[in-house]
Amino acid sequence: MSATPPERVRIGVLALQGDVREHLAVLTALGAEAVPVRRPEELAGVDGLVLPGGESTTMTTLAVRTGLLEPLRDAVRGGLPAYGTCAGLVLLAGRLLDAPPGQPTLGALDVTVRRNAFGRQAESFESRVELAGVPGGPLSAVFIRAPWVEEAGPDVEVLGRVVGGAADGRIVAVRQGDVVATSFHPELTGDTRVHALFVDVVRQAAAVGRAVAVPSGAGAGAPDPGGEQ
Repeated sequence: MSATPPERVRIGVLALQGDVREHLAVLTALGAEAVPVRRPEELAGVDGLVLPGGESTTMTTLAVRTGLLEPLRDAVRGGLPAYGTCAGLVLLAGRLLDAPPGQPTLGALDVTVRRNAFGRQAESFESRVELAGVPGGPLSAVFIRAPWVEEAGPDVEVLGRVVGGAADGRIVAVRQGDVVATSFHPELTGDTRVHALFVDVVRQAAAVGRAVAVPSGAGAGAPDPGGEQ
């Protein structure tokens, strides 16, 4: 039985480019309030953020142009839960391989990510991947011009690897604190388990934030340290 708090959370989807609608639909189906995020002021009102698949260089270019890159970096490094798929993994990475010189990232994961590691669009494929912390058996994972994690730091939990084939053992799912990322696109398969994991992460982080915001002893019935009872 999950200990997830029942509160409804507001989760943004970075809506500069990529498969935004698919993520919004899955999050809504899971009971979250899902909203597109295109401007810094919209980022301030969410409990968590999804960075979708698409073209990472286009996303970062648009984020710089709209003034969103630095607020994104500050928010995620400051503790905003985030989930990145494919290009979203690239955006969250600390270090990149096979990227254009100077491509910026959010630096939220202590990982080295190789862009387009599985090949071109024509080499996209589907495979079964088992993820730690996701019950119910292996997922059907769709890889489209996907990256993989070349190296992961000591604080990064490896959730899943490729099994079999030329890419056997390659890391395709990671978590560091409240930041989750996958090389593949669960929003395209109808399997909502990875999104459900992230919604649970967001709910628990939001519950902790609410508890911290309420001073100890506050509320009805709390004793007044300065008066008689």
